[in-house]
Amino acid sequence: MVEITAELRQILEDGGVVAYPTSTLPGLGCLPTKKGLDTLFDIKKRPVNQPVSLGVASIKQAEKIVNIPQFAISLLDDFPLGSLTLILDAKETLDSRLGGERVAVRVFADAVAKKLAEVVGPITATSANPSGVVPSSNVALAAQSLNLEKNSILDGDCPGGDGSTILSIEKNRVTNAGFSVTIMREGVVPQADVVSWMRKMR
Repeated sequence: MVEITAELRQILEDGGVVAYPTSTLPGLGCLPTKKGLDTLFDIKKRPVNQPVSLGVASIKQAEKIVNIPQFAISLLDDFPLGSLTLILDAKETLDSRLGGERVAVRVFADAVAKKLAEVVGPITATSANPSGVVPSSNVALAAQSLNLEKNSILDGDCPGGDGSTILSIEKNRVTNAGFSVTIMREGVVPQADVVSWMRKMR
C-alpha cells in the first residue's frame, strides 16, 4: 500500500494539488478550500463555471457533505464501486466550483484513492489533465502534463477508458415523493444500464 506521507498532506493543507490513481482515470486532488480550488483550476486551465466533483472513502464520509437518500445508496450498491458520480443536495452551500448547493460525489474504489480520502478527507476527483486534453492512464505521465513535482504524485496505472458516469439525483418536486435521475455524462456505466435500472425500480 502506498503511504500517504506527512509531506503529501502538507502539500494539500498548503493549497496544493496531488495526482493519484482511481479505478478509471488518474485523479487530480485538492482539499475543498478556496486556495486549493484556486490552484487546481489554474493548473488545469479549467473554466470556473465547470464544477469539479469530490471523492470520498465511503458513503459515511459523503454524508458529511451531501444528503444521501436510500434511493441513491441502492443505486450505488447495484453498480461497480467507483463507476458512478452522483450529484446530490449539499448539506450547506459550498464554493461554486464544487457546485454550490448541488455537489457531485464519488465513492472511490481504488485502494490508494480510498486511503488518501481516509487520511485527508474529501478531495477533488477531477481527471489529472489540462482541460480539453485526453488524459493518460498512467498517473506519473498525467502529472507530467500538468508539470507537477514528484512529491505531489501517488503513482500507479489506471484502467483508462471512460471516466465515471455522472448522474443527477433529485427529489420529484411535483409530488415531493420519489426521485428522478438525469444522466449528465455517460462514462463507464452505459446510459442504457441506468435506464434499465430505473425501470426495474418503478
